Amino acid sequence: MVNTDDHPAYRVPLKEYKAHAVVNHSRKEFKRREPDGTLASVNYAESFFSLMRRGITGAFHHISREHLPKYADEFAFRWNTRKLTDGERFQTAIAMVDGKRLKYRNTIAK
Repeated sequence: MVNTDDHPAYRVPLKEYKAHAVVNHSRKEFKRREPDGTLASVNYAESFFSLMRRGITGAFHHISREHLPKYADEFAFRWNTRKLTDGERFQTAIAMVDGKRLKYRNTIAK
C-alpha cells in the first residue's frame, strides 16, 4: 500500500502498485479509513520530512550528496525513537555503535 496526497505527479509512477490510497488535501482530507480497515494518511511522512528540514536549516545548514544517506539514517533514528526518553534513546544509540567505526575516508593516503 502506498499513501500519497492528491498531487497529480504521483498517479503515473504509482499506478503499478497493488494499492495506492490518496488523501485529498485540497478538500481538507488528511486521513481516511479505507473499507478494508487500513488508514490512508501521509501525516507521518510529512512529519518526518518536517523534522529533517528543521535539522538541515537549524543545525547542519548543508548536506552533501555523498553523506545524505548518513543524515537520513540519523533522522530516521530520531523519528523511530521519538517516544523514548533521552536516556533510553542514548542507550539505544550506544548499543547500535558497539564494535563499529565511522571513517571519513575509506582508505588512508600513502
